[in-house]
Amino acid sequence: MKQYLVTGYDYSNPDALQHRMDVRPHHLDNLKALKANGNYILGGAVLNDEGNMIGSVMIMQFETDEELEAWKAGEPYITQKVWESVDVKPYKVATV
Repeated sequence: MKQYLVTGYDYSNPDALQHRMDVRPHHLDNLKALKANGNYILGGAVLNDEGNMIGSVMIMQFETDEELEAWKAGEPYITQKVWESVDVKPYKVATV
């Protein structure tokens, strides 16, 4: 399995947080399925100084880069334009 660090930053328009909250149930349903398949390792929201969600960080794993691309093509925060930018980097979870 290849592991990835995924960082997504939300759009910054005035309605961005409400849009995130509207799409969030679909995003979480998607993550539940990914967790059941062993693709989702962990993640959470990036917060601003006021404690509002402005992005996400996730550690994911897929057998192939094609599976990663398929996830990106179906991720609600991408397809429904919650994230303005998405950065994906190879990652390795440390085992101690």
